[in-house]
Amino acid sequence: MQITITGHNIEVTPALREYTEEKVARVRRFLNTTLSAHVILKVEKLDQIAEVSIHANGADLHGTHKDENMYAAIDTVMDKIDRQAKKIKGKGEAKKKGAPSASEALGS
Repeated sequence: MQITITGHNIEVTPALREYTEEKVARVRRFLNTTLSAHVILKVEKLDQIAEVSIHANGADLHGTHKDENMYAAIDTVMDKIDRQAKKIKGKGEAKKKGAPSASEALGS
């Protein structure tokens, strides 16, 4: 997986880079085909902002979170990304098992 970390108005320290890479790598539990991830860490006045975009085969995941602490912002935005990845994985597994689509289930 290729992870790009960019800092706007903030220096991305080795500790912050390692923490971010560790959190982003967790998404591979849900998506085996993750190709690339782009993380933007920003500081605007008193707000620490983390933006994450992950591009996988057939799926684009995106999340943004603003917090007073950069590590907390990274944790929260990765929780959002994890929920999106679980949803995508669930849809794929339902198709494999032959579950009816929403229109079929409603009898349309």
